[in-house]
Amino acid sequence: MTVSAGKVAGRPEGGARPGPAAAGGRPGKPAFTLRRGLAIAGYLAPAALFVGVFVYYPMVSGSQMAFRHWDLNDLTDTSFTGWGNFKAVFDDPVWGTVLVNTLVWVVGSLVPQLVIGFALALWLRRRFRFRGLYQALVFFPWAVSGFLIGILFRWLFNGEFGVVNDLLQKTGISDQPIAWLADPGKAMVAVTVANVWYGVTFFAIMIMAALQSVPEELYEASALDGAGKVRTLFQVTVPYIRTTLALTVLLRVIWIFNFPDLIFGMTGGGPSDQTQIVTSWMITTTQQGDYGKASALGLMVVATLLAFSVCYLSLSRRKGESL
Repeated sequence: MTVSAGKVAGRPEGGARPGPAAAGGRPGKPAFTLRRGLAIAGYLAPAALFVGVFVYYPMVSGSQMAFRHWDLNDLTDTSFTGWGNFKAVFDDPVWGTVLVNTLVWVVGSLVPQLVIGFALALWLRRRFRFRGLYQALVFFPWAVSGFLIGILFRWLFNGEFGVVNDLLQKTGISDQPIAWLADPGKAMVAVTVANVWYGVTFFAIMIMAALQSVPEELYEASALDGAGKVRTLFQVTVPYIRTTLALTVLLRVIWIFNFPDLIFGMTGGGPSDQTQIVTSWMITTTQQGDYGKASALGLMVVATLLAFSVCYLSLSRRKGESL
């Protein structure tokens, strides 16, 4: 029996030297050295410095304000107050209204956005003439500033010459103009309607992308079993994309909770704080000069968003492991 020279020398045939994989390292991965580590640190340093100066420093500085008496109207006293600013938030008579408004704002915006966005995604998934044009029109609002959308809807809901009142009167639904943004009982409805219109696009985009992953074989099997459209929707489509739906809903909750732009564009939190949510009230408190109380509100917002973010990341990891 003849043995090749390469095998005798302890090398693979052809005389090639063993690579990193043969030596116990990962294939294709260069060895980590001090020089390589310093190069990586040098590349990351500008970004880390930028984030540290413009994100983390203001965050830490603002956090310490939450435990001090920090009022721009009286800067002679910045003494440590402990939990005093948090107590001031809870003792404020507006706090109850703000909590209720925040709940209405999130739930009242989220549910219609999900339902309408799902319906739009199902409709746009079908092939029809000018589908690309309809998709562009549906997705366009997501590229517009929320504050600008608020100004637009403030004009639409204007009590004197708004388009909404004009349509209601011409169709006979209302006999007289409605003071949408000046009436404490109707202002929250107006801003929620505007937010529903603005957020439908996000759900339509995400759900339509998820629907592309549903195999056509499942629909064919469902049709062979005699299942109708409604049964196919709830037994095939929804179960297949349920993780994406959960992630989309959770992410949208975070954004709606932390989205005061539209409210400021329409009502500025009024009338009489009837459209204030936690984040808009925090901005209003800052404008009034009470930075200590506003910082306390900010920490409460960060804690809430952090809890939602942990849930979102946990769900994202489960989805990645299941793929």
